[in-house]
Amino acid sequence: MGRLDESVALITGASRGTGAVTARSFVEQGAVVVLGDVLDDQGRAVADDLGEAAVFVHLDVTVEADWVAAVKLASQRFGGLDVLVNNAAILDVGAIVDMDAELLSRLIAVNQIGPYLGIKHVVAPMSARDGGSVVNVASIDAMEGSNGVAAYTSSKWGLRGLTKAAAMELGRHGIRVNTVCPGAGSEEMVRPFVEEAIDRLSARTERLPDRAQRPFNREGTLEDVANAIVWLASDESSYVSGIDLVVDGAWTVGKIEPGAPFS
Repeated sequence: MGRLDESVALITGASRGTGAVTARSFVEQGAVVVLGDVLDDQGRAVADDLGEAAVFVHLDVTVEADWVAAVKLASQRFGGLDVLVNNAAILDVGAIVDMDAELLSRLIAVNQIGPYLGIKHVVAPMSARDGGSVVNVASIDAMEGSNGVAAYTSSKWGLRGLTKAAAMELGRHGIRVNTVCPGAGSEEMVRPFVEEAIDRLSARTERLPDRAQRPFNREGTLEDVANAIVWLASDESSYVSGIDLVVDGAWTVGKIEPGAPFS
């Protein structure tokens, strides 16, 4: 028996990175999945690899009509909808003084308004099945401030706020809404901005050069994130709603003081 047997899930940003890994984990746990993305060729390839348990749909999360079509496909192909994973996101790195309003609006549209529209359109089909689970994928940047990512950070903090408001509003329908805040992210999203970070992400099994500053001696993986999403999607978390599940190896908890006991 899988942890998600008989569940129907819609996963955005599913053509690569966290979304693709999560889709594979869902299928391994018995779910069927609708994969949504704007990267059509890559998304179809992932769906083909997953077989009859998956189908791809073009989904620009900022376009409400795309949401309507994706939810309709889930109902027509698999009979309903139980889980929404709002994973699609974009990143930009730059100083506040250099960020123009148009780019800021684009980040907010994808990272915050997109999940809002998704939640809006899954309420009816989830209610028809006596409830469901929405998992919003944020970031550790939604838990703390950091220079260079003010636009991205503000959009992800907004996503956490949406999660908590939606949890209060939709609980009566049996719909749980939670946020996962990963420390590990998709390499493709980070690559254009921080090449050095990719080198670190690729060396996940090696001891980190700044070991004294981290509780764990490895980087997080996309599988770590997917496992958290699976748990929030499953009945194992049936009374969990409105939380921020931080998956970062205690990175944002505090700091290790060099020279102190157990450092």
